[in-house]
Amino acid sequence: MIETLKHWDEELFLFLNAQHLDWLDPIMFGISGKLIWLPFYALLVYLIIRNAGKGSIWIFIGIALAILFSDQIASGFMKPFFERPRPCHDPRWEGIMFNYKHCGGMYGFASSHASNTFSLATYLLVTFHRKVKGFGWMFLWAALVSYSRIYLGVHYPADVLVGAVVGMISAFVAWWLVVKIKMTTIRKVEEMDEQEE
Repeated sequence: MIETLKHWDEELFLFLNAQHLDWLDPIMFGISGKLIWLPFYALLVYLIIRNAGKGSIWIFIGIALAILFSDQIASGFMKPFFERPRPCHDPRWEGIMFNYKHCGGMYGFASSHASNTFSLATYLLVTFHRKVKGFGWMFLWAALVSYSRIYLGVHYPADVLVGAVVGMISAFVAWWLVVKIKMTTIRKVEEMDEQEE
């Protein structure tokens, strides 16, 4: 069963990876990078502060935890544990697959790009789902960044899919922890105020 799923994953990768255009290659490379998204992240910081005010510190703590969890699980644990080579490091695909400029580390399961972007998207959706209508579009951004990894030949679809799941679970865990810590902190502050009175 595992071998069948792996075969399907590789076949899907080869199909998706073959769908590239010369003019789109540098764009996808940029989408997969970090610098291009700095204005986007600045906009997110502005939106968070505008909508949460003083409470935004808790949101930033939660985001940091969510990304820390997702990144460490994907890159710190899963990649060295499963040791699945990236497609661009697999000699079977030499001359068959498309790889643009950069390959990355030896192992690719699971994608930390997918885990981190879906972690951020999920955390913002869970945090603002009642307050702000509109953070759902973050999932389109996360999907685009994740797809760029397949396009560039550095991840299989399963790397991206599992990475996305890891990111979403990490976001929920971080959100739960922040809620618990926040409630405990508020309770302690109230108790201290009562003692001073």
